[in-house]
Amino acid sequence: MSLAVCLLAYSLVVAVLTPDALRGATRSGADPRMAIAVWVLAIGSLPAAWLGAITLAGAELILAGGDLAEVLAGCVAALRGAATGAYGAPAQVGLLALTVLVAIGLAVLVVRLGRILRRARRHTHRHADAARLLGQMDETLGALVVDVPDRLAYAVAGRPHTIVLSRPTLAALDSAQLQAVLAHERAHLAGRHHLLLAAARALATTMPWIRLFTEGSRELSRLVEMSADDAAASAHGSRTLVGALLALAAGPARPDGALAAAATAVADRAERLLFPPTAEHQRADRLRLRLAVTALLTAPVLVLALSWLCEALISP
Repeated sequence: MSLAVCLLAYSLVVAVLTPDALRGATRSGADPRMAIAVWVLAIGSLPAAWLGAITLAGAELILAGGDLAEVLAGCVAALRGAATGAYGAPAQVGLLALTVLVAIGLAVLVVRLGRILRRARRHTHRHADAARLLGQMDETLGALVVDVPDRLAYAVAGRPHTIVLSRPTLAALDSAQLQAVLAHERAHLAGRHHLLLAAARALATTMPWIRLFTEGSRELSRLVEMSADDAAASAHGSRTLVGALLALAAGPARPDGALAAAATAVADRAERLLFPPTAEHQRADRLRLRLAVTALLTAPVLVLALSWLCEALISP
């Protein structure tokens, strides 16, 4: 069971130390796609560690023939070391309580996440259906055009996915800017950013006391916009895209679950597009991201290997 405890300890370290380190490494948006991958890896490592801990604890109990005392004794001995050679009922009860609480917490987490994700999926699908009923499909643009007084441009998941534009948006943008906005929204849909953000927001809503989830959700919202910016700017130019973003920035808030070009950190993104990070800064940020990926991938393996080695040395 010491392996399970080590995984729980690893998840605690990641939850506490990762947010500040990753936020610093990804703030400039030098490589948003890689930054997204690192945040997803860090966020996903916590549920994976919890699941691994429960699985290892359960497997060890099964291999011990259901003898909980034997499993707890081995765990306590490994954690407290051969120097003392002592374990007691309080430690055993504590480890048992920890395992039970983690198992219950993980089950509750899975149920709540499932409910939140299903609710978000139903909401976005209903919104897409309503937009198709109220709007008119422009086959040339590949988008629904709706008659509302505000400037709107956003993508919403559904069957099929839908890009929604308002007539004031069409009037405010020239042809090049309009194509840049459409490219931005298509990049969101192609990258399945709606699924990524839905999962991140579900975790943040379910466990708001874990900074990695709350800050990760905010950072991912910003980074997916930067990633879509890069896709649009590469095809239509940075200045064209910035002009479109500024023209739409005063619009109302986007519907829940929608991805809007001008809804998140527009000023920071415009500055990044017009004055991108220097090559030296980009190399430094990419190096930090690679180091973060290496640490996140290798740390659990090292923790488990060291724990196994300690058990082997301590075992009679």
